[in-house]
Amino acid sequence: MNASHPSADSLRAALAALLDGLPPRQAAQAVERLIANYRGTTPTDAPLLRDRSDVAAYAAYRMPATFEAVRGALYGLVDAAPDWTPATHTDVGGGTGAAGWAVAEAWEGAARTTVLDWAEPALALGRELAEGAFEAEWRRERIGGALRLADTDLVTVSYVLNELTEADRTALVTEAARAAQAVVIVEPGTPDGYERIIAARTLLIERGFTVAAPCPHSGACPIAPGTDWCHFSARVSRSSLHRKVKGGSLPYEDEKYAYVAAARFPVTPTAARIVRRPQIRKGQVLLELCGPDGLARETVTKRHGPLYKQARDIEWGDSWPPEEG
Repeated sequence: MNASHPSADSLRAALAALLDGLPPRQAAQAVERLIANYRGTTPTDAPLLRDRSDVAAYAAYRMPATFEAVRGALYGLVDAAPDWTPATHTDVGGGTGAAGWAVAEAWEGAARTTVLDWAEPALALGRELAEGAFEAEWRRERIGGALRLADTDLVTVSYVLNELTEADRTALVTEAARAAQAVVIVEPGTPDGYERIIAARTLLIERGFTVAAPCPHSGACPIAPGTDWCHFSARVSRSSLHRKVKGGSLPYEDEKYAYVAAARFPVTPTAARIVRRPQIRKGQVLLELCGPDGLARETVTKRHGPLYKQARDIEWGDSWPPEEG
């Protein structure tokens, strides 16, 4: 089925082919408008992506970052349930299909994806991009409180909750919990995004789900409301369009995201999660951890032997301690 295995590289190649022929100025103007809307509030009856130029600009600008964030969340689920593989996947509000690409990579194309979105231009372009990469159905649906989902193994909802009213967010997460065996929700790594994730996490637990990641437990989040927020970072290679619009010279950017992955089946969460970028000092590494007993700090020094070398290579968002072998 797959001409090339879905990956960040194959997605970038598909996007490059898509943008070939799109006037750069037109793409840049569309991206500037999308940036202005990205962290704002979009009315639920007004699709953000209006035509093909909007969609192409969005795909070039946002798909790689969304892919990396969703991939990070999915691998949290994979690590907690390594023997589970979804046969069916529904991506709610999936637009051009970044989450479908991430699911196809995480489970090697085993899942048949259904992408639901209200923007027909996004669905059309997503279908075009994914051709030959993974199996998917692209269906137009209004995303909100009235949405009803077919039963499925996995539901993903990425960068969607911020576009909905609180009532519609609650209804959507409740419906995802009814329909799926596993639910993965991703939001921007902002205080507001984290609050939406915590609300969704609470709803999932109330409906019988166990948190698989990033949390090492399904108890209350140990972060006191308003004092901090839990989020992670994914490194994203910048396209020429990224650099032109943002006026930056670096070949990469860091996408900050918050997420929850939860399941109805047995999962084995990590013993602890690194929740801040490790601080590497002379002869020691300082780790900020979230564990079953709450937040903690751990200092790993040369006296810890091989563990010290592993600590120097560990990354924000990784499990701790590292798996042996």
